[in-house]
Amino acid sequence: MKKILLSSLVVSQSLFAIVSITPIDIGDNPGVHGNIAGFLETKRGNTEKDSYKASTKIVYDNNSTGVTWGEINGEYGKTNTQTDTNNIYLHIRHIHALNAKTLRAEGFVQVQSDRFKQIRRRSLLGVDLRYKLEFLKNAKGYIAGGLMGEKIDYISTVDPDENNIRFSSYLSYSIDLTKDAQLSALVYYQPKVDDFNDYINTNKVTLELKVYKELYLNFGISYDIDSKPPVGVKSNDFTQNTSFIYKF
Repeated sequence: MKKILLSSLVVSQSLFAIVSITPIDIGDNPGVHGNIAGFLETKRGNTEKDSYKASTKIVYDNNSTGVTWGEINGEYGKTNTQTDTNNIYLHIRHIHALNAKTLRAEGFVQVQSDRFKQIRRRSLLGVDLRYKLEFLKNAKGYIAGGLMGEKIDYISTVDPDENNIRFSSYLSYSIDLTKDAQLSALVYYQPKVDDFNDYINTNKVTLELKVYKELYLNFGISYDIDSKPPVGVKSNDFTQNTSFIYKF
């Protein structure tokens, strides 16, 4: 069954680099660890295509009061000499224990750019409280809420640059289906404090399968909504991807 599932995931979609969305908590994996994923695709003939994608995540867990992690993702592609993908994403987060098991404080910074969403730079700075859902059996779940500042510089001159304060909330969940298979889900909801009709909603689900030692196969689906996107940009994005991840 596992071999059939692995084969179907590999052929379902061209590879895409994505780091794990499995929730992190203090003491899960003490010390320094991380993962890395990447992909290069080249086509010549009827279709001239080049695609480059890479992701990495580094975590430091002091096993007592806090854990800090950072990740960076980049993607670039062109088809028939025309650039059709160009984005980069950097996120750094620190989690600090407020009690032994359930309550955590978090602070984070994020910077990203996406040429085809007309975003030259989107910068975030935020804080939140996270609570562990202890009633879950054989699974990990967390719910969090807080505030974040958002600054967006657009490429297009049609859209004015933005400076916003948003509520930021998320639900994070993971469960071990077997000793070699893990299912994870992450949902973000981020409305402006003065206009709940202006919101960002991010939804991700991943299935991670151990292939050999520290090599994993990751199948992911994401669906993102920006209720008030820049002019000429669609309000939603759907992505399905498959990648190999090496953990260290």
